Amino acid sequence: MKNELDGKLILSVYEKIIQHGEDHEDGKLYEGICAFSDIDGYTVYLKGSGVLLRFGFHNTYHLDYQHEKNKEDFLKKVLYIAEQDL
Repeated sequence: MKNELDGKLILSVYEKIIQHGEDHEDGKLYEGICAFSDIDGYTVYLKGSGVLLRFGFHNTYHLDYQHEKNKEDFLKKVLYIAEQDL
């Protein structure tokens, strides 16, 4: 799991979703990925395809998922959003 995602990429995707996503019960939803943060804004989350990505201090992140296929689908969506020129 180490080095699969770069911290800058995660934050870039988070910002794109927050800026261009539609309101959702958890935060903002864009291209099947929901973005939100904790109350103090120090930890950001991306959720979709059965995966929860938690990104926090020192550019560390953790992926929670049940199946490898979920993780693969989630990463494809994240990379797709990252490549979009919005």
